[in-house]
Amino acid sequence: MTSTASLAQPVTMIGTKRQQAIRKALRALVPGIPLLDAETVLALAGRAQMKALPPSTALWLALGSHVRHSHTDYDHLLAEGYERDAARFFVADAIDDVLSGWGCQRSILDEAEVEEGAEQPH
Repeated sequence: MTSTASLAQPVTMIGTKRQQAIRKALRALVPGIPLLDAETVLALAGRAQMKALPPSTALWLALGSHVRHSHTDYDHLLAEGYERDAARFFVADAIDDVLSGWGCQRSILDEAEVEEGAEQPH
């Protein structure tokens, strides 16, 4: 006979403390993010190169990277020969539009100083 207590445990309690912190930060930062996008962002934030960063920083960098690659013309601009920084400049407003649509109150444009010190996923 199985215990109903273990079956009733909320999904949010599954995973390491770091994974839980990243999920909590994601729900707080972008409450309207679609499930498929949320899963991708969580996977990016959990990558090995993100382990040295605080969970909130790893999440923000993963979120920006996902939106940049999946919801903007960033990759197309790179393929056309734009330098990485130029392509990022041209898609910054589009990234903010997507984030805003998901209920995010932060702007990618306001975070340039934070990102300068951290290795960003491309």
